[in-house]
Amino acid sequence: MKRKGFITDIITHPYRYLLLLPATLYTFIYGYCSYPYIVIAFKKFNYRQGVFGSPFNGLQNFAFFFKSSAAANVIGNTVYLNLLFLIFTTICSVALAILLNEIVNRPFKRIAQSFMLFPHYLSWVVIGYMIYGFFSMEYGVINKVLIFFGGKPVNWYAEPEVWPGLLVIMRIWKGAGMSAVIYLASITGIDSSIYEAAEIDGASRMQQIGRLTIPLLTPTVCILTLLSIGRIMYGDFGMMYAIIGDNGVLYSSTDIIDTYIFRALRQTGNPSQAMAISLFQSLIGFGMVFGSNKAAQKLFPEGSLY
Repeated sequence: MKRKGFITDIITHPYRYLLLLPATLYTFIYGYCSYPYIVIAFKKFNYRQGVFGSPFNGLQNFAFFFKSSAAANVIGNTVYLNLLFLIFTTICSVALAILLNEIVNRPFKRIAQSFMLFPHYLSWVVIGYMIYGFFSMEYGVINKVLIFFGGKPVNWYAEPEVWPGLLVIMRIWKGAGMSAVIYLASITGIDSSIYEAAEIDGASRMQQIGRLTIPLLTPTVCILTLLSIGRIMYGDFGMMYAIIGDNGVLYSSTDIIDTYIFRALRQTGNPSQAMAISLFQSLIGFGMVFGSNKAAQKLFPEGSLY
């Protein structure tokens, strides 16, 4: 009966499934069909012998990464930067969603949303050039302002300690607007009668936000946070490579696993080592999602994934 109902639904609504088909094929081909190739992580891959003909070498590909002098640095940077991105982007997104919800003027609200969403559609390459225009030693706007007020120019691209903060600001500027739309949709879905009852009881707008909006929004925040935790070991390669590139001076605070894999793959041309590191990232991500979801089930059941 279930199969018959599914086929009937396809016949009744063919265009819905046609729209779903590209995403389904993409996931199937690049997701499930690629699983057998994970075996490369445990082999000394040879292009002539192929994936399944290459000899096994055990955990040597993993040892290549963990025995390198950069392993601790790139793992620490990846986790540290992702935590900063997650915490501050979430806080700013929730704040923006609440502020937008409090705006009564519809035209202004639409214009504000458009300005907030615009950075999301900009490429990191474009943003990288924008940042260079601000922080360049010779042509940067920041240095020109410093010189104008009698200060000395700073070579920002040789100051690794300032870049985690700059990257967090750029991440918030680019991504907080899109995340705020998701939280705003959750807020608008809250029953308005709850706020009416609170207003009758004499609650101010700030009290309604603190005691109604934020608690009711917390399950959505928890679910999105759990999904983000699953990628805690994955850095934003596009962001890092577009902004930092191959600037070795900044590696101490900005080099992440993904950029390290890319450089290693360019230098050694060994896909087995890259696959081994990617598999390590996936296993850690799975463990983080599973563990954090278990913690959420005990501490806050409404915010768990399953």
